[in-house]
Amino acid sequence: MSDQPSKDQHEEAYLSLTKGLDELDFGGGPVPCDLVLIGDHSFPIAMNSRGQVPMAASFYGKGRIVVMGHEGYLRSFPDLVKNAVAWLRGEGSGNLSVGVHENVKAVADNLQNSGFQAEVVEDFSDKLDVAVFVTNAYSVADNHKALVTFMRKGGGVLIAGQAWHWASQNRKRNILHEFDGNKVADVAGIYFSGQAVKKEKLPVYPQIPSSWMAMVLGKDFEDDLRFLLNGISEFKIPKNVTASEILVHGPLAFPIGCTEDKKTFLAGGYYGQGRVIVVSHEGLLKLEDMAPFWKNALLWLDEGRKGVVGIRGNHGHKILSKSGLKCQKTNLKEDLSVYVTLPKIDNPEEIVNFVAEGGGLLLAGHAWHWAMTHKKQHVLRDCPANKVLNKMGLSLLAQTLKGRTCKAPDPSRVLQETYHFRHLLHRFACHVNAGDKLTKHEEDCFKNLDSHCSTYLSMKAHDCPPYKQVVSTLSDIVKKSHVPPVSGRTPLKQPKERLLLSVGTSLYQVCPNQEEILSCLVADNPVMPVVYNHKVKVDVDTKESEWISTGLYLSPGMKTYVAAPPELVNQKWKIQIGCQTDKLKGDVLKRAPDVCQRFPINSSMTQVSNLWGGLIYLVAPKNAKVKGAEVTVQVAVPAPYYKSGETTAEQWELLRTAPSPWAELEFENIIFTMSSKAVRKLERPDKLAAIWDEIMRAIAALAARPAKFHRKERFVSEVQISHGYMHAGYPIMAHSDIAKHLVDVKVIKEKGMWGVIHELGHNQQQGCWEFPPHTTEATCNLWSVYVNEELLGNPRHKAHTAVSKEKRRKRAADYVKAGRNLGKWSMWTALETYLQLQDEFGWDPYKKVFAAYQKMTNIPKDKNAKMNLYAETFSKTVGMNLCGFFKAWGWPIKAETEQKLSDLPPWNDHPMAQFD
Repeated sequence: MSDQPSKDQHEEAYLSLTKGLDELDFGGGPVPCDLVLIGDHSFPIAMNSRGQVPMAASFYGKGRIVVMGHEGYLRSFPDLVKNAVAWLRGEGSGNLSVGVHENVKAVADNLQNSGFQAEVVEDFSDKLDVAVFVTNAYSVADNHKALVTFMRKGGGVLIAGQAWHWASQNRKRNILHEFDGNKVADVAGIYFSGQAVKKEKLPVYPQIPSSWMAMVLGKDFEDDLRFLLNGISEFKIPKNVTASEILVHGPLAFPIGCTEDKKTFLAGGYYGQGRVIVVSHEGLLKLEDMAPFWKNALLWLDEGRKGVVGIRGNHGHKILSKSGLKCQKTNLKEDLSVYVTLPKIDNPEEIVNFVAEGGGLLLAGHAWHWAMTHKKQHVLRDCPANKVLNKMGLSLLAQTLKGRTCKAPDPSRVLQETYHFRHLLHRFACHVNAGDKLTKHEEDCFKNLDSHCSTYLSMKAHDCPPYKQVVSTLSDIVKKSHVPPVSGRTPLKQPKERLLLSVGTSLYQVCPNQEEILSCLVADNPVMPVVYNHKVKVDVDTKESEWISTGLYLSPGMKTYVAAPPELVNQKWKIQIGCQTDKLKGDVLKRAPDVCQRFPINSSMTQVSNLWGGLIYLVAPKNAKVKGAEVTVQVAVPAPYYKSGETTAEQWELLRTAPSPWAELEFENIIFTMSSKAVRKLERPDKLAAIWDEIMRAIAALAARPAKFHRKERFVSEVQISHGYMHAGYPIMAHSDIAKHLVDVKVIKEKGMWGVIHELGHNQQQGCWEFPPHTTEATCNLWSVYVNEELLGNPRHKAHTAVSKEKRRKRAADYVKAGRNLGKWSMWTALETYLQLQDEFGWDPYKKVFAAYQKMTNIPKDKNAKMNLYAETFSKTVGMNLCGFFKAWGWPIKAETEQKLSDLPPWNDHPMAQFD
C-alpha cells in the first residue's frame, strides 16, 4: 500500500469536505449513480444504508478530485461545493481562481459569493490559470487528457454526473472506460457506474463512512473473461513451476486461472483508464501451450489501439509476438500501448501512472523468493511488484502453488467457480448480518479466506481506505456473529466458527477498538490480583535462542510495560506472551489457532499484550551474554512458578495458589509448563526436581553430553497441539492430560516414562548419525529404553510392550521373510537393529559412538555413505567387524567399508544369523 498520503490525511480531507454539515439530503430530486472506488486514496464522502456511494473524493499525483453522482448536486449542496473547492485548492494555495464549465455555470454565482474568483469558460484549457476546475461528467470528452494532466500536476477537479442513463442506452459498451466522466475520475480510483443509488437523507458522520455492504464488486467481468478465455479450456502449468498465489481483492479485479483448491495464479483487473493482467510465474510467458491465451491477453490490454508492446528484458518475446502486435525490447516509455515486466520493479509510480492513464500492464513473476530473502519485510506491503499491484486490487503472496493442469472457469460463473477475497468477504458479511445462505463453494473457500484475512490485516495499512474498509467489515462480522467460546469442553467444529475465531484473532491485532473484539472472543475473563514493578534477573550465556521465564502472566487483552536495560535493547531480544507456539490447522479447534505473540525489544520501554493472554517470557537470541541485568514488568498476574535452588518451601506454599491459569516448574535441565490445576496439590517440588534431574542427567549421559544442558529443555502440555499426542521441539508439546503424570514421583518411578523420554530423545538425535525417514521414530527410543532400565529400574518390555522378546523376534523374522527391504526398515523394526547391538555390547559403545561423532568433520550427506560411516564407527568402537550384521539388516554396506574393517574379528553369531 502507498506511503502517501500520510496516515491521517484521508480523514482530514473528509473533515474538510464535510465541515459545518450535519446531514446530506439525497431523498428528493436527482437520482445519483453509485460510484465505484478502487486504489489507495479514493474514499466516500457519503454512503447510504445499502453501502452505495453518491459522492467521493481522492488524490491523484499532486492534485485532488471530488466526484458527485449527479450534476444536480452542484446546485443542491452549495455548502458542500464550497467546502470541496476550498479543499481542492490545496493547503497553502493563494490561488482563488476557479474555472467553471459553461454547462454548470450556475455554480459560479455560489462560488463568487464565497470569496472565490469563478470564471465561466467554454471548455477546459491548459492555459487556464486556475486552482480548481468544475465541470459535469458529460463535457470532458475532448479535454479529458488535459484535465488529468492538470490534476496530476496539482490541480483540483470537481466533476458531477450520473451514468445509469448512459449505461441503459449503451448496453454493449464498457462504461468503465467509455463513459466520458470516467476518463477523468477513474485515474484517481473513482468510477461512475450504471447503478442508481437509493435516495436517502444521510447524516454526516464524524469519520469516513464505511459499510460491509460496500464490499460488492464493481463489475461482473463476464465480457472480459469471454474475450480472454476465447479458445481456452485449460491451463497446463509444468510440474517444475512453483508459482505464487495471487490475492484478488479489488472491486475491479478478477481471477482468470485458479487451481482446484481455489488458489489463483492468473488474474486481471481495471485501474484508471488502463488494464492489468498478472501471472504468478514468469516461466508461463514462454509456454507454447499458453500462446493462445497470451494473444487474447495482449489484445485485451491493448483495447484495440494496435499499439506497441514493450517487453522489459525481452522475457517471453517469442510467444508474445504471436499476438500480432508489434513487440519490442524496451523499458517503460510513454508511447507504449502495453508494458510487460517482471516483479523486480524500480519505478512503481511510473508504472501505476502509465496504467491509470490508459496503458496495459502484463506483470509476470512470483513473490515467494522475495519473501524468503526479505524476512523482515512484509510481502504485500514491501515487495516492489505489490507496490504496483496492490493499488489495482491484486497482490502476489508468499504462499506457493505447484504446477498442474487447471480447468479454465466458465465466464458466466466465475464467482461460483473461483475465489475472490472481496466477494467472499461480502458474502460472508451477508450471511452474518442478513442471514443469507452460503453455497457449498463459498464454505469450501473459508480456509482461503481465513489465511488471506490474516495476511491482508497484517499489513497494518491504516492510511489506506480499502484496508480500513476491510477492518470495518470484519469488525462488524465478529461483533454480530457471537463467536462461541472455545475450549476442550466446547470445541469448534463448524467451518464458520473456526473462521470467525481465526479472523477475530487477526483482527484484534489491528482493530482500533480492541476491547470490543476482546469481549466478543473471550467470554470468561475475570479480574485477577496483580503485582507491580516485578523485577526479573537476567543471567544468560546462550548458544541457541532461549526463553527466560518470569513467573508472570497476562490476562486476555491485559496490557503492561516491560522496562529493559540498555544491553537488551536492539540486540535481538524479544518479549513473548504465551507458551503454546503450535499453530493449529485442524477441522476441530479446542483453542484459537495462534495464541503466542512476540514483541521486539527496540526501546527501553515496550508495551505488550495478547488477545488470549499468556505467561510472560524474555526471549534471548543466540550467542547472548548478559549477566546481572534486570528487567521490570510494570503490572502482571503472578503465576505458580517454582525454580530449583531459588524458590523456598515457604515461597512455594504461597506461589502454588497464585491466580494464573498457567504454571511452570523449572528444574536443573528441564522446564515444565502446564495448567495450574496440575500443581495446586504439589507439596514437595524439590522431590520432583530430584527425579527429573536424574532423568535429564541420564539423557545427557547416553548422548555423551555434559550433565548440565547448554539450554534447558522445555515441555508444554495444553489442550490441543498441531499434531500427534506429543511432538519434539523447543518446546516439546503434549496434550494436557500428560501433566498429572509429569508431577507424580510415584508414577514416574513405578510405571516409568516412555513417551516423554521418546520426545526428549528426538531432541538428542543428530543428523550426522540419523537416516531419515527410517530412523526418525526409532533411535529416539534408545533414550526411552535407557532411562527406564538404567535409572528407573523398569525393564524395557514393561516400559513398552512393543519391545517384548516375542514381538522383537517376530519383527526381525518378518523383516527377513519380506526380503530385508530397507524401504520397510523403520520405527520398531529399525529400533530392533539398535537394540540387538545394545543386547550384545551394552550402552557404553553408544556413548562412545555419539562422542566420536561430535569430533568428526566432513560427514557425508548421502544416506548410503552415512550408513557406511556408522557401521565403520560402531565396529571400531566395539573392536569387531559388524559388516555382516548390518548387511543382514539390508544396509548398503560397500566393499570399501568391508575392506577398512577386514582386520577386525567378524561378528558371526549375531542375532540375524539365525535367519540365514
